[in-house]
Amino acid sequence: MVVSRRRVAVAVSDRMGLFELAIPCEVFGQRRERFVEPWYEFRVCAAEPGRTRVGADFLADTVYGFDDLDWADTVVVPAYPLPTMFEQPSAALVDAARRAHQRGARIVSLCTGAFVLAAAGLLDGRRATTHWMYTGLLSKRYPRVRVDPSVLYVDEGDVLTSAGLAAGLDLCLHVVRLDFGPEVANLLARRLVISPHRPGGQAQYVEMPLPRHEDDSLAPLLHWALEHLDEPLTIEQLAAHQSVTPRTLIRRFRAATGLAPLQWLLAQRVQRARQLLESTDNSPGRIAESCGLGTEANLRHHFAKLVGRSPTDYRRDFRSSTG
Repeated sequence: MVVSRRRVAVAVSDRMGLFELAIPCEVFGQRRERFVEPWYEFRVCAAEPGRTRVGADFLADTVYGFDDLDWADTVVVPAYPLPTMFEQPSAALVDAARRAHQRGARIVSLCTGAFVLAAAGLLDGRRATTHWMYTGLLSKRYPRVRVDPSVLYVDEGDVLTSAGLAAGLDLCLHVVRLDFGPEVANLLARRLVISPHRPGGQAQYVEMPLPRHEDDSLAPLLHWALEHLDEPLTIEQLAAHQSVTPRTLIRRFRAATGLAPLQWLLAQRVQRARQLLESTDNSPGRIAESCGLGTEANLRHHFAKLVGRSPTDYRRDFRSSTG
């Protein structure tokens, strides 16, 4: 089989995520003659050849610089550190990604590496994803990007992005599948002791919305609502409990949680259902009643919409993953 994108380079910059750097090194950088020959050629390229600090206390030592990315058919940009919302990706890294794309290379970002691609303009008008903790920030900072917070990865042909951390493995396996076919990708998945296709998306790992800060005026209502999730709460009831008008309540809810009151309630009910699926043997119908979703059909509908899995599939996979 002829592989058109067999030369892979990973672009390394200071303080880049160690785990996300290790993923392409393991997937593309290890010899796999027993799977297919030839396998990928692989290089680690840094802004400056020599030692680059990655993770906490590790050094990536390479003779290749960003100019050597011109050699690669596929360029991987691992997670870029974003300690604050004002952190900007390295200009050298952004420029390197842009140049690689302009000359026709396939560009792959892992986790927050999507911010590098977005800064380079490579995601304008495209679907993309990143770690669920940063999808909102990616949308806000780069409004021309069509951010999908629910998926494990997005393939836009010449530009591919993954969700956070381990989702980088899902995307790199997808790249292997594109280049060598499903049989080779499945062999590699078995060698890595992971699933060739992980069911669901990153929505199943997202923490449901809670207040971004402790709002003294709203916190008592939120706690009260959580204690009464099994009851048919309405905006009017919530507003009356808070002694405000429904319009004022909606405004305060959006300020504290980013959601309207009924959206927040639904998210908390699905979160409660998820907890009960994990920790009890209660039937889906009983769980639906205890978290205020009423019927098993209603639970299935809202759970699948927010989590991306059916309650039964979620419980089965959770039990199998925890032994």
